[in-house]
Amino acid sequence: MTIYEGGRGLAGAEVTADGAPLDPCFELRRFSPMGFEWTYEGDGPRQLALALLCHHLGDPARALALTEGFMRRVVARLDNAWLLTSEDIDAALSSSPIGE
Repeated sequence: MTIYEGGRGLAGAEVTADGAPLDPCFELRRFSPMGFEWTYEGDGPRQLALALLCHHLGDPARALALTEGFMRRVVARLDNAWLLTSEDIDAALSSSPIGE
């Protein structure tokens, strides 16, 4: 089980997967030149949604297809400091249609 954590420090928004920095997946799609954000709907949260889904699913095409819905239903609702597990992501993806 992977543990994803996000918080804000002096360097800005920081997100890890099992303690290692999460790849923003800019090579797949650059929604936000500034990187990750959360707590609202927009380009920074969209970048985080894509990165979380790419890492979790291991399928960039599927991750891209699910990004918008996952950003709205999950990432936009995260608190300033948060923790998600791979089980939480699976539950969010299966609880209602996210957008395939």
